[in-house]
Amino acid sequence: MSYLLINFWFTRLEANKAAILALLMNRIGDWTFSMGIYIIVLLFGTLNFASIFSVAYATDENYITLICILLFLGAMAKSAQLGLNTWLPQAMEGPTPVSALLHAATMVTAGVYLLMRASPIFEYSDTILVIITLVGCTTALFAASIALMLNDVKKVIAYSTMSQLGYCFLACGISGYDIAIFHIVNHGFFKALLFMSAGSVLHALNDEQNTNKMGGLINILPFTYTVMLIGSLSLMALPFLTGFYSKDLILEFSYGQYLLKGSIGYWIGTTTAFLTSVYSIKILILTFMGRPNGPLSNYKFSHEPNLIMTIPLIFLAILSIFFGYILKDLFVGLGSDFWLNSIFIHPNHFKISDIEFSLPLIFKLLPLICSLLG
Repeated sequence: MSYLLINFWFTRLEANKAAILALLMNRIGDWTFSMGIYIIVLLFGTLNFASIFSVAYATDENYITLICILLFLGAMAKSAQLGLNTWLPQAMEGPTPVSALLHAATMVTAGVYLLMRASPIFEYSDTILVIITLVGCTTALFAASIALMLNDVKKVIAYSTMSQLGYCFLACGISGYDIAIFHIVNHGFFKALLFMSAGSVLHALNDEQNTNKMGGLINILPFTYTVMLIGSLSLMALPFLTGFYSKDLILEFSYGQYLLKGSIGYWIGTTTAFLTSVYSIKILILTFMGRPNGPLSNYKFSHEPNLIMTIPLIFLAILSIFFGYILKDLFVGLGSDFWLNSIFIHPNHFKISDIEFSLPLIFKLLPLICSLLG
């Protein structure tokens, strides 16, 4: 299905190449995932979750690690983590609503969900948790660095997706599965808002994607600027917006582990937060501020989106502001039983309640300070 969506403009050579690349990269993940399932059947004789999870603790850790590595590679391909990420920016060849669908709500979220749902297996392999942590934080920093250097508005947002997914993998690596899912849900709202508002800009400028050929749109598209600003600020995790309640919690939880992997994740994640602010503000300035830099023909008939496009933008903007605040206690609140048995955390690993009130204030505020400095 993703192949067909990316290849929507099937007469374009680049769209064909992008769709084939996405298909091939995900086949790598599918193969490793299938091998993981095969070994599970050989080892446990069943694919029933309850049966596998109930005996995972008594299974040799080497077998558990092998299974987890194969499942993790499948998750990496789906969620475009470093090494299996090349398909993600190329998927921008599809229409903007397709980009919003793939990057905000469906395909890329599958890897994070897999790690969460298979937590009763992953929790019994310290090796794979370290690998997940390092891959996640490295991916976040790598993607943010690339986004900083690009001028294609859709590709910048695409790499920001990859970066935010890195945060989710970081959370899973430190046993914060509930925080990871909370962030992936929050991310869905402000990322869909960013893609749809970028689509509104492209629609107004004859599909121009180069931000160096934009500028001065704040007076022509004030509504689009407003909703894109909301999405960008939520992506930057500014206080009281949806992204703030999950992204900062991931970094707090990382440092609160008081382990090397947690400290590495915290400092890389904090650096990434700074870069995220820089490229988000850069896109807003190049697109909406200053003088028009594109050809007059692009600006001559520029206009705000019609009502059919405006209503979803308003809906997503509201959720990008309030969703995190309203549902934080349900997803990750102390004492919440929302997840029931869906998530398993090893008794030797930290939970949110273990670090909520013990973390020094400076380490809670540092990611926010870096975002504001950006």
